[in-house]
Amino acid sequence: MRRTPGLLAPLLGLGLGLALSLPGLAAADCGPFRPAEHLAFARVARAQWLAPRVRAPGPLDLLYGTVRRFLSVVQPNPFPSELVKTLLNEPASVKVDEVVRYEAGYVLCAVIAGFYLLAVPTAGLCFCCCRCRRRHRSHMKTEHEAMACERGTLMAFLLLTTLVLLAGVVCAFVTNQSIHKQMGPSVQAVPETLLSLRGLVSDVPQELRAVAQQFSLPQERVLKELDGVGMSIGSTIHTQLSSSVYPLLASVHSLGQALQVTVDHLRALNDTTAELWAAQQDLAPAVQERKEHLLHLLQEPLCEGDCAGALSRVSALELGADFSQVPSLDDVLHQLKGVPEANFSSMVQEENSTFNALPVLVAMQMANTVTELKKEVAQQPEGVRTLAERFPGSVAASRWSQALEELEESSRPYLQEVQRYETYRWIMGCVLCSIVLLVAVCNLLGLHLGIWGLSTREDPGHSEAKGEAGAHFLMAGVSFSFIFAAPLILLIFTTFLVGGNMQTLVCRSWQSGELYEFADTPGNLPPSMNLSHLLGLKKNISIHLAYQQCKEGAVLWRVLQLNDSYNLEQHLDISQYTHKLQQKLGSLKMDMQNVDLLSPVAHQDLKALQSSGLERVRYSDFLAQIQKPVVKTDLEQLAQQLDGLVHAQRNHTLQQQLQEEAQRLRNLHQEKVVPQQSLVAKLNLSVRALESSAPALQLETSDILGNVTYLQRELPAWATQILRNVSECFLTREMGYFSQYVAWVREEVTQRIATCQPLSGALDNGRVILCDMIVDPWNAFWFCLAWCTFFLIPSIIFAVKTAKYFRPIWKRLSSTSSEETQLFHIPRVTSLQL
Repeated sequence: MRRTPGLLAPLLGLGLGLALSLPGLAAADCGPFRPAEHLAFARVARAQWLAPRVRAPGPLDLLYGTVRRFLSVVQPNPFPSELVKTLLNEPASVKVDEVVRYEAGYVLCAVIAGFYLLAVPTAGLCFCCCRCRRRHRSHMKTEHEAMACERGTLMAFLLLTTLVLLAGVVCAFVTNQSIHKQMGPSVQAVPETLLSLRGLVSDVPQELRAVAQQFSLPQERVLKELDGVGMSIGSTIHTQLSSSVYPLLASVHSLGQALQVTVDHLRALNDTTAELWAAQQDLAPAVQERKEHLLHLLQEPLCEGDCAGALSRVSALELGADFSQVPSLDDVLHQLKGVPEANFSSMVQEENSTFNALPVLVAMQMANTVTELKKEVAQQPEGVRTLAERFPGSVAASRWSQALEELEESSRPYLQEVQRYETYRWIMGCVLCSIVLLVAVCNLLGLHLGIWGLSTREDPGHSEAKGEAGAHFLMAGVSFSFIFAAPLILLIFTTFLVGGNMQTLVCRSWQSGELYEFADTPGNLPPSMNLSHLLGLKKNISIHLAYQQCKEGAVLWRVLQLNDSYNLEQHLDISQYTHKLQQKLGSLKMDMQNVDLLSPVAHQDLKALQSSGLERVRYSDFLAQIQKPVVKTDLEQLAQQLDGLVHAQRNHTLQQQLQEEAQRLRNLHQEKVVPQQSLVAKLNLSVRALESSAPALQLETSDILGNVTYLQRELPAWATQILRNVSECFLTREMGYFSQYVAWVREEVTQRIATCQPLSGALDNGRVILCDMIVDPWNAFWFCLAWCTFFLIPSIIFAVKTAKYFRPIWKRLSSTSSEETQLFHIPRVTSLQL
């Protein structure tokens, strides 16, 4: 009966579950019919969409931004609308002064480049003549203290200039390679883009038919779920009812076990009490006889030792507990006669099996309805079937396709030539970068050898070859600078003129939208470039507005005015499915009469327990006697005390009598007292178990009988309510698949198949390819080379000045350290022809 607290917990949970109104919970729980799973439709138009091209951020972005700011300073003028209009419509009437005025920044740069082109070669020629004249006369140079400072300063400036040249040539190499790397994919992207745009407009009917065919995806999913809907609905009903049925059956099973244990304890209590009473009737004379014999012996005058102490213990020798005082259990046992008659374990197992068969029962009852539903779902709606046949706009699509095809065919030869010339340009760029790199390498080698020569000059046995070689390398770098300065500045200005105008005239106005506004202004474009006719736009819609609408996802029929001639929502109406499915599922019913939670025999057993009066038994009277000893005096201890008196006696007869009485006490304890103590322990176990469980057991019995009655009455109504809720959940789930299809078709037709977003994407990609991937690296390339070219001038100056200090010179003491102050100084003279 210690299991009673474990029985009370499920009963409390059951009562709480019943109080929460199970039908309300069932309405919020759809079981396995959660919202419809996501259907993976194959997007038929995905292959025709253009992925946006974006230049990945990199370390050259700072350089690109610097070049763009420089070009904004060179060309701050806005887009020349009037000049371009005249150039497109009447090229012969273009005025040169207007072009020069607009290109004033580039003209100024041309003047600077021309001055550089004249000044540097002229300076190189003069330098050559001076060098030739100096070779015919000797020049002696003496070393003094200030020379070290001058020499170090010149070497530092030369090194700094060389590092600047190296940084510029590295950036030039990187940007040159970036142009070459981007040119191939960029050229290939042009026909790919045109082909995608052509397929966008020519494949619309085929794609619409493919969209209609994918109606089979939700159709097959619904048919598949209809195959197991009966079991699913039955399982859901079973699951939701199990939260009340299973705890109640478990409580009935636990209560049946508790009933059996209680009856067993009650019978054991009655039998043990009777057995103890009979044993006490037999024990009392034996105890009284031992008491009288011992009192006689201990009161003998010859008794020596602690006879008085033993006498006091013997005087208290009598029975302790009196089990004739406990209450009778006859009435309770009479009420529970034959209980439990029912086999609660078998009964609960049978009820569980019946309840677990509920899904199969529901599936059998729904079989005919499911067959009718599958026939309805297998049909395709008329609107979906004619989705592609009534789609208008074939004339506009044909015009788009023809224009794009002609443009694609005419562009291929030019693109091949672009790739071929790009290879030549890349080779030329590498050569130009290598020239600057050669100058930087000569400077670095000259500095290295010169510094090495200077470090060994203090050694009396040093050789001047290292310093001389360093000077030669520096002069070689100067020679290369003079030789290649002219072709460098010419090529740099050419690339600057092309790339700068592309940036300021095309890219800047393209990004700001000025090109679209120019194309929208009437009269700016010649009649042969009527983009509105080629793109199928309305006359009152500008190209800029159309571009913005396409970029925002505007549909073709909105741009081409097709929405009035094609009602998409009419083709996507599936309300017939909703009505038929709802009508069929609403007619479902089920029978719950086979579920019986408690058999009549078990009900009689629980009623007998409820009316037995088990909780009214006075268990405290039992405990009062149990707490008393069987005999008030411990016979074992008294026998030990008598053994001690035996050794203290001098009278042999008295000694022998005391020894015999001690043995009789031990025999009495083992034969009669110990068995009664075992019976008392058994009685104590039953009494305490019944005392703790009897009140709760009666309460639990009443609760279970009430819950069984309530649940048996409400279970059919609950099952019907759950069936209706789950049917609605199933209908919502299946309609969710068709709703997904409708939403997917609407999105596919209006945003992919029938949208002009790829056109705006092609324009954006064209701008990214031309401006971000080609023009920016192109401009960065000439900018880096120009940077290096102009830094060749300080490189020449510092190299010439530094080379003089690497050649052999006269050595003498400085003014602060004269020959007179240094004894035994022997000067050494060396000479050098400069």
